[in-house]
Amino acid sequence: MAFYSRRSGWSRLGTLATGAAAIAIGLATPAFAADPFRTESPHAIGDQTEAAFIALFKEGNYVETEVYLAAAEQTEADEPLLHAMLASLAYIEEDWEALEQRAALTKATAEQLTQSDPLRGHLYTAVGIFMNGAYVLKDVGVARGTPRVLTMLQQVFSHLDRAAAIDPNDPELSLIKGYMDLMLAVNLPFSNPEQAITRLSEHGAPVYLAQRGIALGYRDLDQVDNALTAVDRALQAAPENPELMYLKAQLLRRQGTPHQSLALFDQALQYQAQLPRRVAQRIGWERCKTEGTAAEACSARVGY
Repeated sequence: MAFYSRRSGWSRLGTLATGAAAIAIGLATPAFAADPFRTESPHAIGDQTEAAFIALFKEGNYVETEVYLAAAEQTEADEPLLHAMLASLAYIEEDWEALEQRAALTKATAEQLTQSDPLRGHLYTAVGIFMNGAYVLKDVGVARGTPRVLTMLQQVFSHLDRAAAIDPNDPELSLIKGYMDLMLAVNLPFSNPEQAITRLSEHGAPVYLAQRGIALGYRDLDQVDNALTAVDRALQAAPENPELMYLKAQLLRRQGTPHQSLALFDQALQYQAQLPRRVAQRIGWERCKTEGTAAEACSARVGY
């Protein structure tokens, strides 16, 4: 499940790059730049793409996200963020063919964007390659896919380095690279997660997505208090996001406060009509488990 279960290597990183790396902006040039990442010197972003970004990552409203993405495909089809967000939805729905197609479109549109916006062009070329690596592992398996994926990973970081050479503290770059570095650090014991957390904290934007990444990292490092601090900051910026409520419910359960956790699970489930079916089922399943019910009984109850 995107953002929720502990994963390793490219599979888990692919989820976050498809969900959090699904953050790209439009090559269409409206009269005023709409940019969810930058408060100064904004890049030109398609209005529908930006609206989809906010609906998905700030509001956790997948129904509205699909409406905005459909509109963006008509007018902003040369924007890599559009295809990256569609790849994110494909990953959640386990539509591997669509994931492969959207990864290719993310890379192709990003390569075109490199001519006019080299930072974002290289950034989303990296994202497209990364998402294609996630598809390769799903298609051929870890054993057969790993050698090819390692070569692709070198290409990913080559393009990220080119983007960083233009502006190492760019909020959009810092957000995506911070997510990638943090997930690598969580899964590779010799890596330093604090560097990725610092990047997200100091330079990543918007805050609701940067702090969400920090909370996920601390959660997987079993630093629950730090994770709760981060998720509370994310909730301050996005108080109606059911996925943040769900994440906080997980953390409260780990902290040993099941009653508070159940209240947050219930709050998240009030928004289930705007969530993908499998995400809502997972939230219901974890709530059931928090009550102390056996896993099999919870699966039968929620159909998960």
